Order: sequence, then structure tokens, then C-alpha cells
Amino acid sequence: MSSKNEKRGLGRGLSALMADVHLAGPGQAQAPRKAELHLPVDKLEPNPQQPRLDFKREELDSLADSIRQKGVIQPLIVRRKPGRDVYEIVAGERRWRAAQIAQLHEVPVVVRDLDDTEVLEIAIIENIQRQDLSAIEEALGFRQLMTRFGHTQEKLAEALSKSRSHIANLLRLLTLPTEVQDMVRDGSLSAGHARALIGSPRAVELAAQIVARNLSVRETERLVKADADRKTSASRTTKSPEKDADTRALEADLSANLRMRVRIDHGGSGQGGQLSIHYESLDDLDLLCQMLSNTPNTVARDS
Repeated sequence: MSSKNEKRGLGRGLSALMADVHLAGPGQAQAPRKAELHLPVDKLEPNPQQPRLDFKREELDSLADSIRQKGVIQPLIVRRKPGRDVYEIVAGERRWRAAQIAQLHEVPVVVRDLDDTEVLEIAIIENIQRQDLSAIEEALGFRQLMTRFGHTQEKLAEALSKSRSHIANLLRLLTLPTEVQDMVRDGSLSAGHARALIGSPRAVELAAQIVARNLSVRETERLVKADADRKTSASRTTKSPEKDADTRALEADLSANLRMRVRIDHGGSGQGGQLSIHYESLDDLDLLCQMLSNTPNTVARDS
């Protein structure tokens, strides 16, 4: 599958594709679709590019209990594998797994003629509809749809019934250090906590404090601001230490005598430091070298 094909996007558009495979956006009711046929569970196989690798057993067991009572209400979307008497699951792998736990022999399906690019795109879309998805996992799904298929934030927002700001804010979470992203994945930090840490050079250390102290989002925002203010204050102190009047007067005297800009910086111990002389030309440098070497032939300097 070439990146060129992936980047082209789908000619029918994202919304049309979702409607064709019957993927509802978040908060949208998904009316049961009429199955085209029933297939044996052993005639189906998962999509090898399925982005969801972790299917929690307790959730599958709960779905299996529902299937035992009501059956598989929503048909799976499948496509036929060329040259083989099997079908690949495009959407509905979770239902297929639960149906096997419920010991069903057949499941309802709708067959679609989809290429590899469309199958991968549908798998990503289906994955980001999950209720248990973390903010980081959702952001990674959005990034895949944008980088692999060329979709814009605006198109994703329209097709998935999400605001553009929601998508933009989630994508910004991917700029955080991996350690902080992992905290969002495992639920230690909420997306609100993580957003407050974006741009902080000490995001990992602050995240650990937030978790240890069980801070709210507002408290987190205040912590990040206070940390940034301390860093700014320390930087100003380091770069521009206040000089005493005697040092400033000595700088002025030397500058006047040499006719060059002079700067004196005392060391932290107070016993030593650095004197810097700024010259404007090579003639200035030559004059300075003669003065420092105390040569007898002093060069007069034009006033």
C-alpha cells in the first residue's frame, strides 16, 4: 500500500464513507442495519491493520451476555478476501469476538468492496468512536487520519461531529513528553491536567507533583504558572546582576580613558571576576595591545 494512495484521501469524502459503512459519530444513535447475509464465525478473520490491539475481557464478557439475550443487533462490515473463502472484518471485530464467547455459530454481516486504504481508514475511525479511549489514543487516531489520508482538522470535525478546537487541543497533547502522555493513557492525569503542562520545560517533574498531591486542573494551572514565574525571575537575576555604584563608576572611568566600552563582572566569590573591553576596529585593537604591552612608542589616538 503506497503512501501516495494513502495521502490522496477518499474521493467520496470522509462523511460519505462513514455513512456507507454505517459508523455513527459520538453521541449519534446508530440504528440497526439490515444484514445482507449471515456468515459462520470461522469464515471471518480480523483486519491485520486493526489499530486496536487490546480488547478487555470483562468488556467482551459483558457484550457476550447481551448477545446471548438479544443476538448481534448491528451487522459487521466485511470484505471478501481475494482467492479465499474467508472474509476480513472491516468494522465490528469486538462483536465478532464477543459472539464467539457467547458460542454463536453465525453473525450478521454487510459485505462491502473496499480497498486497503479505505479499510485502514475505517478501522481508525471505528477505533476513535470507543467510549473508553484515552485522550492520547484519540489524538493519535486523529493524527493518523491527517498524516496518512490528508484530512484536515475541519473535515474531521465535520465528519465526526466534534469541534475543531477539541481536535486541535488533543493534537497538542502529542507535543508533551512520552512520560506525561503515558500518565494520560493510564488515567493518572486527565486531558485538562495535561493541557496545562504543554510548553513547560519541566512537564515531567510537574506531572509527578500533580499526581502525588492530587491537584485539580485549576491548581495545576497555578502550579505551572508559578514554576514559569520562578524560572523567569531566576533567569533575570542570573543574566543581569545588580552592580554597585563603585563598579559602575570604574567602568565609566576606564571607558573614558580607553575610549572603548568596558564591562566589569565580579565572580560569585567576590574575590575575582572578568573585565571585557569592546573595540570597534583593528586600529583600536592594535592600540590596546600596545598599551597593555607597555611599548615605548605610544601611538597617539586622534580625538
